[in-house]
Amino acid sequence: MTITWCNRSLHDNTYYVGLCTTELAFQKELKRLAVPRNEWPSFISTKQAHATCHFFEKDDGKKIALVCIGSMSGRTGIEIAGLLIHEAVHIWQAHHEDIGEHRPSHEFEAYAIQRIAMNLMDAFEQTLKGTT
Repeated sequence: MTITWCNRSLHDNTYYVGLCTTELAFQKELKRLAVPRNEWPSFISTKQAHATCHFFEKDDGKKIALVCIGSMSGRTGIEIAGLLIHEAVHIWQAHHEDIGEHRPSHEFEAYAIQRIAMNLMDAFEQTLKGTT
C-alpha cells in the first residue's frame, strides 16, 4: 500500500489564469473561448500600457483572467517581473471581491499575490523556453 498525498493548497483562485505574449496567441484563445468577435478587447488596453489583464466569464460560470504582455524587446527581467506582479494584483483584487473577502488580512493578500505572480512568472519562463 502507498501513501496518496493531497494538494497542499488551502484556497483556490476563482480565476483560471493564462499568459499571452503575442497578439496572435491572444486572438486564438479568444476564438477558442468562443468570445464573440465584436467583444474582443485590444491585446494591450492602451498605448501607455505594457501589459493588460482581461477578465472573462463563461456561460458555465468559469472565470478567466488572460494576462497579455507586450513586446519584451529592451526590457530587463526586473521590468518584466514588475509588469507580471502588477497584473497579479489585478487578479487578486478580482478574486477577493468574488469570494466576498472585503478586508483580507495583509498576510493572506501577500501570499495570494505572491502565488499568482509566481505562476505568471513560471508561465513566462515556459514561454521563453518554448515549452507551452
